[in-house]
Amino acid sequence: MTGTFTTLRNTNTIRARAEALLARARAGQSAFFTVNDSAMASVAQGVADTTRQHYPSLEIPYHSRWRHFEAGGLNRLARLNDELGKVSAAKRARAQIDLVIVSVLLDAGAGPGWRYLDARSGQTFTRSEGLGVASFNAFTTGLFSSKPTQPCQADSAGLRALTARQLGDAFQVSKDNLLVGLEGRAALLRRLGEVMAAQPGVFGGAGGQCRPGRLYDHLLAAAASDPDNTAAPSIAAHDILSTLLAALSSIWPAQNVIQTDAGPVALGDCWPHPAVPGDGWMPFHKLSQWLTYSLLEPFEWAGVTVNGLDALTGLPEYRNGGLLLDGGVLQFKQADLASQTYHAGDALIVEWRALTVALLDELAPLVRATLGLTAAQMPLACVLEGGTWAAGRALAQQLRGGSPPLNIESDGTVF
Repeated sequence: MTGTFTTLRNTNTIRARAEALLARARAGQSAFFTVNDSAMASVAQGVADTTRQHYPSLEIPYHSRWRHFEAGGLNRLARLNDELGKVSAAKRARAQIDLVIVSVLLDAGAGPGWRYLDARSGQTFTRSEGLGVASFNAFTTGLFSSKPTQPCQADSAGLRALTARQLGDAFQVSKDNLLVGLEGRAALLRRLGEVMAAQPGVFGGAGGQCRPGRLYDHLLAAAASDPDNTAAPSIAAHDILSTLLAALSSIWPAQNVIQTDAGPVALGDCWPHPAVPGDGWMPFHKLSQWLTYSLLEPFEWAGVTVNGLDALTGLPEYRNGGLLLDGGVLQFKQADLASQTYHAGDALIVEWRALTVALLDELAPLVRATLGLTAAQMPLACVLEGGTWAAGRALAQQLRGGSPPLNIESDGTVF
């Protein structure tokens, strides 16, 4: 069974199976969706217009957690670097990776009612920006560190001790300001602490001092051991993802598990669907890929080249998927399907997410052509940022006040 879960951790598998479900839907065989290809041009134009609006110079950054740390026009990266002081590039990268890993793992949907007041700026933020700013402030004040003298870090001891009450206090949760999946988020970070402590070879340190940021050292050491890697430090984006999937597999809720000769292996964001070829599993690894996108910049800021960005897929979440539904590319076969409540493992949701991955690959070249950019100038990470995520949010705001197109019950670890 080893080959099975290795295959499920590869983005080639994600793309191949998503494309198979898209071909099936185009052939009229989906129970849920029809594909209106004639709407792709207008959606691409909308994404291009949104990109020009947000980035008039067409100098588009990566879609990553770092954009949310810029909420309200504040340069929180500079603030973090000031807090760290004069340290080496490696130490700075470790702290940045500590921050972004914890923040991304807290970045499932917040729900429509949650708000966060940033005391430093006096601004109130919601949704992803609010979660980003809240997690940034929690990080810099030492919530995830076991060392009071070293607040700007996350370590295994600090994470293992985290309670939902502490996290709720940091995120200003109350009976009048509910955050979806609070218990699940806290449990996820505790599991991260447990997993790191069990893998000192990956996360460094001893006892409670393993840190997410030690992935920097682990990945660079692996790259340096490659005899073909004789130039400046470089790593492949998919190697970052593969390391995350292997090292963090057991932090995910255990509902999706396969049995191997070595015991059960948690699959994470990977779900059964009756029409998926092969073993019937449709992998996505959305949070792990979002995390990989968010790790590109800390490596690059430290002078490391990251290659093969387009090996990663588009992110199958409710902004990108909502763009395709709200833009008319995907249409429900029955109107009442839109009004039901779903779970992440339901066949309709699995299929919607798969179609989103495949259609984002088709949408990207249309957006580039409209903007007059090449794939090298605008990799998928920039198409998402420019981009599909922002256009999906704008459509949701126009149509429903910002709420997702589908009602999905979340435990805070997928959406």
